[in-house]
Amino acid sequence: MLESYFSLLVRLAVTAGIASVLARSNQFKSVLMRENRTLHQRLVLALWLSIVYGASVAARVLSGTYQAADLGLEGSLLAGILGGYVTGLLSGIMISLPAMFHKEFLAMPLLAGVGTLGGVLRDIAPDHEEIWRFSPFLDLNLVRFFRENRNYRRAAFHLIFSAAILFSEGLRQELGRMFTLDRVFFLKPPAHPPASIALYATTLLAVAIPLKIWNNTRNEKKLEEQERLLSEARLAALTSQINPHFLFNTLNSVSSLIRTDPNQARVMVVKLSKVLRRLLRKHENFSSLRDELNFIEDYLSIEVVRFGDKLRFEKDVPEDTLDMLVPSMLLQPLVENSIKHGLSNKVEGGTIRLRTWQSESRLHLLVEDDGVGISEAKLATLLDRGIGVSNVNERLKVLFGSQYRMWIESQPGQGTRIQIEVPELQVDLAEVS
Repeated sequence: MLESYFSLLVRLAVTAGIASVLARSNQFKSVLMRENRTLHQRLVLALWLSIVYGASVAARVLSGTYQAADLGLEGSLLAGILGGYVTGLLSGIMISLPAMFHKEFLAMPLLAGVGTLGGVLRDIAPDHEEIWRFSPFLDLNLVRFFRENRNYRRAAFHLIFSAAILFSEGLRQELGRMFTLDRVFFLKPPAHPPASIALYATTLLAVAIPLKIWNNTRNEKKLEEQERLLSEARLAALTSQINPHFLFNTLNSVSSLIRTDPNQARVMVVKLSKVLRRLLRKHENFSSLRDELNFIEDYLSIEVVRFGDKLRFEKDVPEDTLDMLVPSMLLQPLVENSIKHGLSNKVEGGTIRLRTWQSESRLHLLVEDDGVGISEAKLATLLDRGIGVSNVNERLKVLFGSQYRMWIESQPGQGTRIQIEVPELQVDLAEVS
């Protein structure tokens, strides 16, 4: 008696083990995430389920002792309800092959029929999400049925699902009694009602447990996808703040020159069009440091028209850093801030210096100026205010999480230093070209 109950517990442990192994496969998860599958994807799903559940049948056949390991019936039903008729029928046939070689000739029609029954259940489900909400507890399903005021079909589906599983086990038991173990495998419970109830409950759980495990996997993948989409949307929104900001400032400079120096205004418009063409071509989150420097030089050529010799730019960029990847439009807002807040209010103008270097698989970028500096009170909230610096900080946070550093040092009357440290990323020349 106790041995029978132990076998049922082993059966559930094997069920959970099989479901967990499948949940670790990226290919299986990719197929599992799809509700509407092509024929090829249904065949792939059938192959995955047939391999693991067919192996459970083979383990029982080859060992002759591990009867609790045989989950062929449950696997066939799961294949049908997850993939439809084709998946269920094909899986039932392939799962039964070890039993057929063992001369259990009723195994194939039984498992193929159960797989097809799973396809019927999938068709009658109100929507495919109801499959993942299935509960093996009959009392809960009954409560759902009587409390469901708006949609009895959904509550009835869970009752029908449970009934189909119990029917499949009952059919196997009846075929076993009629034709003995030589024709079809079944776990024969002792002649005690509690043992029979435990057997049928185990079959219910052996179908429900994989659904719950795989549903958790689906939910995790959905959350990851939502986080990725949210990050991309947030990044796009942050990036879109920069271009209007830059354009607005530049057009203000052009407008100031139209009356005083039309020729210079014309030159500035030409240079602006060149910069905008580059912006329109850039849709990637990352670009090479070389491209960013070229963009900075184009941008500064516009600002030089406005400031003349008062604006100077120096750079110290080693050749080995030029092919490193940095977030697109990373440096321009920092340079723009240096001009607008550091040098524009300084009568004699000043110098912007850009320096880069590598250290321990990290890329360091330093932008500094000898402008008017930032007061201590304003410096404390700089990363949370304005568009330029705060936007850069937010974009770095989205792209690198906790893997970046950005800090600002400034002294009123002496200038400002902004340093950024990010993971070292190398340009894929094939992709760039």
